[in-house]
Amino acid sequence: MDEQAPHTHGGWGVRIVLAILAVVISLGVGVTTATAQASFGPHEARYEMTTNGLVVLDLGPLGTLEIDSPLPAGLGLDIVVEEIPASFTEVDDATTLQALNGDLERYVQLFSAPQATVEQVTKALVADALGRAALMLVVLVAGWWLGRLLLGATRRAELANALALHRWRVGVALGLALLLGLLSSSLDPSARPQEVRVASSVFDGSALEGARVTGRLGGVIDTYGAQALAAYRENQEFYAAADKALGQAWDERLTAQPLPTRTPDAADLVTVVVVSDLHCNVGMAPLVTTLVERADAQAVLDAGDTTMNGTGVEQYCVSTFADAIPDGVELVTSPGNHDSEETSAKYAAAGATVLAGKVVDVDGIRVLGDSDPNQTRAGQGTASRGESAQDAGERLEQVACDDEDGVDLLLIHTPDVGTAALESDCVPAQVSGHLHRRYDARQVGLGIRYISSSTAGATLGEATIGPLHGTAELTVLRWDPDRRRFLDYRVVAVHPDTSVDVGPRRPWPVIVVPPTTRPPAGTGGPNLPT
Repeated sequence: MDEQAPHTHGGWGVRIVLAILAVVISLGVGVTTATAQASFGPHEARYEMTTNGLVVLDLGPLGTLEIDSPLPAGLGLDIVVEEIPASFTEVDDATTLQALNGDLERYVQLFSAPQATVEQVTKALVADALGRAALMLVVLVAGWWLGRLLLGATRRAELANALALHRWRVGVALGLALLLGLLSSSLDPSARPQEVRVASSVFDGSALEGARVTGRLGGVIDTYGAQALAAYRENQEFYAAADKALGQAWDERLTAQPLPTRTPDAADLVTVVVVSDLHCNVGMAPLVTTLVERADAQAVLDAGDTTMNGTGVEQYCVSTFADAIPDGVELVTSPGNHDSEETSAKYAAAGATVLAGKVVDVDGIRVLGDSDPNQTRAGQGTASRGESAQDAGERLEQVACDDEDGVDLLLIHTPDVGTAALESDCVPAQVSGHLHRRYDARQVGLGIRYISSSTAGATLGEATIGPLHGTAELTVLRWDPDRRRFLDYRVVAVHPDTSVDVGPRRPWPVIVVPPTTRPPAGTGGPNLPT
């Protein structure tokens, strides 16, 4: 017994080593073979992990663009760019050279916020790698037990006795052989013979400095790359200047004489920032962050049309806007006619609360909203989602009137959808967008309606991506939780010359009930001032 004990312990030791090696090998296989299907700007793309130490952007017949991979252990990534989905087109046809130039600017701008795409691809690759690793581990374990079953107890005992004195050597040798086979392709790329490729000078001074280009793509980049990078840098510089101007304008406004109105203690108020009709202009994302931080807002209300055409590749738009909201600040959206169920689901996955016909509590403000009853798609026009605007408005009115705790705000993209609710005395306030033009707060029925202009600076016939072609607006609202009503609002305007105007606080109108329609005492709506 004393002589067999070491062999018993040695057998368990070998098994533990082999189990660890099985896990390591499974993870190695999972990582080095992981693939993902995701977007690359406006394109669909296939991402594949490699072991050549390069990040290779494959544009098919045009050629490739290569840069040294920042990943460890010789890992690299192949990005095979596929077609642009047929549904991903602009609302206006590119029928002139000016429009074509605008398309170039829009395409370049799609890459100005790569963080969302990187995060999306990373999550997809990690999930695929774990799945492949789990499958490989199952195969190894199944192979182990199948081998034991085929050998039988007697034969296993004979082999165990024959190898008893060499178990550790056999186990280690087997593990090393498997690891060497797995990692043999992960040698330092510099140690392999490679075709000498000269880095393109177009990328000097950019994040792609040192990139090597092959095929026809080299000629395209040499010819048009400088123009594309110039457009990209112009875009970055524009929004950086606008963001700086916003901070300065806000500070200057705070030092100005405040409005002579009686207000509750500011610490007791809830501040919200309203954005609308962003239309994928991710350049405005840093300005949203700055305003939320400067205003010390507790929530952001997105009145819809966050995307241009509601396609899957526009996930990076909603992800970028969601990431722009500081931690601890709620993001609530009422999808517009240019949004879709797919982009709304992506928005929700990124952290937004997507209104769906029910009342939600936003820092004490009871908000009701839903997706726009219509959908607008490029080349198809506008069509109903299955419910007319009137029916949607009446449904929301009924939800508001049936809510025992009352509704404080109706957040809906198209203003007219909220008319029935405002006239019913069940909704005291409405915030909308859609018209790309601001209409200051005014009474409609028995409630107050405010219509936000476009936060993307959207103007007719002009791109909403790239430097602003029109004035972009954001609104800061303050809510009094004790009186359950909005107190005031402030408009922040960002102009095409990067200047910013921070307007004064404007009092939120008080609802005036005509004497002929005032209900008997005790029967009015829950939020109607008396």
